[in-house]
Amino acid sequence: MPSVALLSQSVLSGVFLGALYGLLGLGLSLSWGLLRQINLAHFALAFLGAYLCYQLSAKGGMNPLATLAVIVPAFFVLGAAMQWVFARFRVSAFNSLLVTFGLTVIIESVIQGIWTADFRRLDSVYGDAKFKIGILYVPVPELITLGLSLALAFAIWAILRYTDMGRALRATAEDGPIAAAFGVNQKALGLLLAGTCAALAGVAGVCIALSYTLAPAQIYAWIGVVFATVMLGGLGRALGPIVAGIVIGVSESLTMAITSPAWAPLVSFSLLILVLLLRPGKI
Repeated sequence: MPSVALLSQSVLSGVFLGALYGLLGLGLSLSWGLLRQINLAHFALAFLGAYLCYQLSAKGGMNPLATLAVIVPAFFVLGAAMQWVFARFRVSAFNSLLVTFGLTVIIESVIQGIWTADFRRLDSVYGDAKFKIGILYVPVPELITLGLSLALAFAIWAILRYTDMGRALRATAEDGPIAAAFGVNQKALGLLLAGTCAALAGVAGVCIALSYTLAPAQIYAWIGVVFATVMLGGLGRALGPIVAGIVIGVSESLTMAITSPAWAPLVSFSLLILVLLLRPGKI
């Protein structure tokens, strides 16, 4: 059996990894649950945000966190524009899956055309920064990711639960025609929510750039586990993806520590299958 220190560090690493899963899944969950769009381009947008963070930091000299001031507004506009096109042509949920897959391929090609297929690594003031708490080492980039994930998830949860806009969004997702009859502006809310989801992808991209080596083909490596996170956490929920992501992240890290890294990818889908079998009405 691994030592207590190794198991404890694995749990902490799993929490950090799960926070990133949850942050990536947050925008996808809101888009899928409230807009009824399965937006595969969410992953491509996250990596586009990661590469923009790399470019602005490595070449432009900006602090990686300061790039959020550029990336978040730009991605909000991009997400709202995509939603306008989807609404204009009445793209269905299934067709949104196909259309956004095509957008993912296009964005991957754009990334590869600009930054090539070579691996890129962001060297920043946060890169090797860490501190020690007892027997645990806490990397600063992963701690930033955890903080952003929790802050954004709780902020969106509070908006959906306690504000008129949040109630209108939930009502529109539940029954659009009835909500419209009570004066809810579905188009404006759709643009706002889609822009927010794209902005969340940009934030996730900055977190990826802080901690991981970048390559265009890695876009597809995240799809499976984040989809499992979204399904386990529940569609249209703000806190669900964060909780599910941490559960999956800790399970994967413990699996790698106790057995072999080769078994880790099986964890998320095993958990998803188990939930579907035991609680089929959950999703």
